[in-house]
This record gives sequence, structure tokens and C-alpha cells, in this order.
Amino acid sequence: MNATVTPNSRRWFGLAALCSAFFMVILDVAIVNVALPTIQVDLDFSAKNLQWVVSAYALTFGGLLLLGGRTADLLGRRRVFMAGIGLFAAASLLAGLAWSDSVLIFARALQGVGAAVMTPAALSILMTTFKEGKERNTALGIWGAVGASGGTVGVLLGGILTDTIGWEWIFFLNVPVGLAVIALAPILLSESRIEHSKRRFDLAGALSVTSAIAVLVYALVEASDAGWASAQTLGLFATSAALLAAFAVIEHRSRAPLMPFSIFRIRAVTGSNVAGLALGAAVFGMIFLLTLYMQQVLGYSPIETGIAWLAMSLTALAASIAASVLVTRIGPKIPLVTGLAVGAAGLAILSQISAGGSYVGDLLPGMLVVGTGLGLAFVAMSIGALEGIEERDSGLASGLMNTTQQVGGALGVAVLSTLALTRTDNLLADGTSQPSALTEGFQIGLIAAAAFAVIGAVAALGLIRGKPKPQLQETSDAVSTSAAPQPAPARAR
Repeated sequence: MNATVTPNSRRWFGLAALCSAFFMVILDVAIVNVALPTIQVDLDFSAKNLQWVVSAYALTFGGLLLLGGRTADLLGRRRVFMAGIGLFAAASLLAGLAWSDSVLIFARALQGVGAAVMTPAALSILMTTFKEGKERNTALGIWGAVGASGGTVGVLLGGILTDTIGWEWIFFLNVPVGLAVIALAPILLSESRIEHSKRRFDLAGALSVTSAIAVLVYALVEASDAGWASAQTLGLFATSAALLAAFAVIEHRSRAPLMPFSIFRIRAVTGSNVAGLALGAAVFGMIFLLTLYMQQVLGYSPIETGIAWLAMSLTALAASIAASVLVTRIGPKIPLVTGLAVGAAGLAILSQISAGGSYVGDLLPGMLVVGTGLGLAFVAMSIGALEGIEERDSGLASGLMNTTQQVGGALGVAVLSTLALTRTDNLLADGTSQPSALTEGFQIGLIAAAAFAVIGAVAALGLIRGKPKPQLQETSDAVSTSAAPQPAPARAR
């Protein structure tokens, strides 16, 4: 009896450690948003460059996730997981100590590298610990709940820390958490890797796709000053397209591609990742814009801004719990499409914010609707993106899923902030008051966020099959699926 119960208990404690690390990563996507106005003053950021505090993290995170996932498969998932946490904690320490805007942007980019190493390794460990079916869906539901609520909890926590002990502590907090997870990992998590596989790393593919995304985001950020039809903007777009084409050629010819395109033959994987790109763009951009609206227009303090996000966070958490049960019964398609559609409706409501608005009248209704959609969509997307994936490709699939979200987030912040800033600058030039000009800019950005969510819903509706995948017969808790260290060889095939 004890031989089966103890490993099972450790397995779920191991999941708690993995989710703690993931929560830390998701937290840092959003936690800086509420502190941005304070950081802008303290480190003398320009309005245009301020979004790089968010985008630098999302770019390196998203651009290197595929390489991080494959590295975990080849070198050992627990080992890579621990290395990623160590780098993330060190970069967080540097960010908290940052003495200039360039140092903070560099530290945020380095945090993204650590997150790109850590996150797919963590999800891959989850995949190899819990077998496909009800048990894995439960674990992924918990993982999805962490992701769905982490962003808004990050804004709440960021407000509390910024208003009490200083914005630096939004980064310092990661150091003890990271060290604790590193200490527990050898006890709670087993090691696994692809055995008998040559360790080839597709660095050319990683560099080309990361550079393509970075150039595209830079083009979008600079377009408001250079002009959308200027030689600079068009040249940067062309450069990004050329780098993406080079990435496709590299992957086609590589003997160990970073992203084998055959993975997209699984329609649930394709649809979930396209939806993840759109969801990331909508949610990251929304958090960025609404946080600025609350502080720059409504005059909220950082802690008031953080508390204002609590309604969305709790709603997303409740919806994600229900979604994990729903997806197990009917598959990911309906919950994902419904979640994105509901999220789009909530964003449309939020786009009606006014310069003299209030929390109850302008923010709360839309936040509750968006939170419901976010909880449904995130869990369904997390499960759908890993449906039908074999253990040997678990790192790749988890890396791809997180890549689409982070790349979508970087693009969303760039597009929405550019649209908002352009509209605001034009109105200010025409003599409009600053609160009204800012608000109209935010409105345009939120309408664009709603459009991203609609695109994701349409993609999921067309790409994911409606028939749920038959579930494997669950067996009793077996020692072989435990996350506890095992004397047997690694389970990866």
C-alpha cells in the first residue's frame, strides 16, 4: 500500500513545485505593469521605450522556448529545469538592483532566457509524470489555473510591493522562491531525457526565429515615429519576413530541427497554438493599457491598481477550475472557442472606458467577463496544445505552446501600445485634454485586443476537431508514473 501511495503523494507535491516555478514566470510577465509609471520616473524611461520592460522579457522568453524545450528533452528535464530557475533568480536580482533603463531592459531579457529554459522543462516533466487521460488533464487543469490567474495576481502583488517597500521587490521576491524550488526539485522530481539520441542543437533555427520576432516588434514600436509607410518600417518588415523564411528553410534541411513542422499535423496542436498567439496578444496588451489607464487617467495608486485587478483574477481562477473538468468530458474545442469569444466580448465592454470613469461603471463589468473567458480559454488551450503528443516530443510541444503565447504577448503589447500612443499624440496635437486623449488611445488599443481574441476564436473553430479524443483507461497509481526519483532508467523513449 505504502509503495504506491507515497510515490503518488510525491508526484502531486512535485506538481506543486512545478506550478510554483510556472507561477513565478507568469507573475513576472505582468507584475511590472503596475510599477511601470514608478519605474519610468525612477529610471528616466521615455514613453516609447517603457514598453520594452515588458517586451524584452516576452521576446527572449518566446523566442528561445523551442530551443529550451528541445534542450530539456536531450540533456535531462530536471537538470535543465533547475538551471533555468537559477538563471531566472540571478536575473531577477540584477533587475532589482538596476541603476538605469538599459540595465533593467537587459535584466528583463535575461529573465526571459531563464524562463525559456525553465518553463518547457517543467511542463515536459508534468507530461512524463502524468499519463494521458483524466489524470494528466487534472494536472494540466491545475497548471492552466496557475497561468490564467498568475497575470492578474501579478498586477495585484506588484501594486502592493510598489506602494509599500518599492518596485525593486517585485524582482527580489523571485530569489528566495527560486532557491526553494531548486532545493526541492531533486527530492520531488525524477530525471528523464530522450535516450540514445544524438545531442544536436539547432542554434541557427533559434537565432533566426528569435531575430525575426525581435525585428518585427521593433518595427511596430518605431512605426509611430518613422511612419507606417516609411522606408525604415517597410525595410524592417521585409527583414523580419526574410528571417522567418530562413527559419523555415533551416528547419526543413536540419537533421535535428528545432521545430519539426510535422507536429502541426495534429489539428488540436495547431489550433491551440494559433489561439494561444491571439490570446497572448489580447491579454498582455489589455493588462498593459488598463494599468496605465487606471494610474494615468483615474489617478489610482499602484496598490489601488493591483486591487482593481483582483476581480478578474478570482473570476479566471474559478472558470479555469470548471474548464479542466469540461475539457476532459468534451474536448478542448468548445471551451476554447467559447472562452475566446467571451473574452472578446469583455474587451469590447472595456473599450468603452471614459476619461471621468469609475471602477464599478467602467472596469468591473468587463473584467468579470474577460476573467471568465480567460479561465476557459487558457486551460483548454493548455490541454489541446499537448493532445496526442508522444513523450519524446513533450519538451518541444510545451515549448511551442509557451512560445506562441509569449510571442503573441510581445506583438500585442507592441501593436496595442503603438495604436494607443499614435491616437493620443494626434489628439494632443489637436488640443484635446490629456485625460481624454489618453483614454481615446486606450480605447483604440482595447478594440484591437478584442479583434485579436476574435481571430483566435475563429482559428480554433476552424482548426480543432469537435470530436473529443477517446480517453485511455485509467489504472491504479503506479510507481512508474511517479515524480519521485526512480532507480530505473529514464522513462523517455
